[in-house]
Amino acid sequence: MTLGWDYVNGRSLNLTSWSSPQDPSTGNFTYALDPRLLPQVLLFKDQDIVFRDRLYDGVRLGGDRPLKDYAVFRPNYDVNETHVYATFSNVDNSTANMFRLNPSSGFPELLRWNQGRGEWVNVYSVQKDECDTYERCGPNGLCDSSQNRLCQCPTGFLPKVPEEWNQIDSSGGCVLKTRLNCSASEGFKKFSELKLPYGEFSVNWTVVRNDECELICRRNCSCVAYAVARVGGCVVWTGDMLDMRPFSAGGQDLYIRMAASEFGSDGNGKRTVVIISASVVSGFVVLFLVGWYIIRKTTSRSSSACGDQDPILVEEDVELPSFGLDIIAKATNNFSFTNKIGEGGFGPVYKGMLSTGQEIAVKRLSKDSRQGLVEFQNEVILIAKLQHRNLMRLLGCCTQGEERMLIYEYMPNKSMDLYIFS
Repeated sequence: MTLGWDYVNGRSLNLTSWSSPQDPSTGNFTYALDPRLLPQVLLFKDQDIVFRDRLYDGVRLGGDRPLKDYAVFRPNYDVNETHVYATFSNVDNSTANMFRLNPSSGFPELLRWNQGRGEWVNVYSVQKDECDTYERCGPNGLCDSSQNRLCQCPTGFLPKVPEEWNQIDSSGGCVLKTRLNCSASEGFKKFSELKLPYGEFSVNWTVVRNDECELICRRNCSCVAYAVARVGGCVVWTGDMLDMRPFSAGGQDLYIRMAASEFGSDGNGKRTVVIISASVVSGFVVLFLVGWYIIRKTTSRSSSACGDQDPILVEEDVELPSFGLDIIAKATNNFSFTNKIGEGGFGPVYKGMLSTGQEIAVKRLSKDSRQGLVEFQNEVILIAKLQHRNLMRLLGCCTQGEERMLIYEYMPNKSMDLYIFS
């Protein structure tokens, strides 16, 4: 089964429900991919949204387990600027499976034919808990299934109607404590591991850097939040944020615009924050320069060029080019699922092509990987030394922001083991 949009031809592929379990005529429910360049599926009852699936982030749907771990069916997403498709295929073709919308509730469910019992058995449902109910906590509200009270207001927000909120009626949602006035002193508060909100938003696939996305939002006085989606690029919201929830695993980072008063604890406001920040930064700069001088004087190791924020020291004079995140994102079609060629403990591996026409293989450290910066540094050191002996082609790396990537020369139909051990 395939859902999706072809933006070039203006064609969509949707799933509709039956009128009843006995009547196959078209029912009231429709399951369709969002046409606005984000990999999320919506369930409509007539024209109203009643459910929004968790966003695909390149590995999983929101807080679900990685897609590769599904035992019954295999969801795949293919997303780029010309189309977005979600495909659901059987893992085991020896049994009959049926993906449908329940005629009564409309919710998608996967049924498997039980030969012994002679009936269809529900083996998978997309709605996991009450927080999967669309807009459960009203505008700007957070639904947290781990709390005794499901609905919470994010830091910096208050209930819009306190009387109703205190009576467990959260339909009014939340509002900012301090109204925005589009001043230069406003900042952005980071909220991690969230189901990114629905509402009025726009997507820019060409922007994949956090600072550039922030600038786009800051220049637009109507922008209330932004995120750099792992599949989709820069997303900016210009109204109420709907249907948000935190996840214990997975999820993405959302930056919400707030007044300067939300970032300081005294009456001096932003001026005090800036002075303190400048002093702290100056201190770190001095410590960094002293540390760098000592390292250069006491060791014979030299620094590679794999990123400005996390320099990596190797034991020989080896220069590794640093690739910008925007370059790698463009080369891999923004880490499109169709470019994915494998996955290991480090994370997914993507095939790409640089603007020069050179084919590359990109190992991208997954946020869910148990390997971290130390393992990343060890691999750079090891491969860099091997490359220095002309045994392997490591082209460079990327350590921009939270990203950790190794860029190799792509070798079709061969493995690195062949180059190392032959």
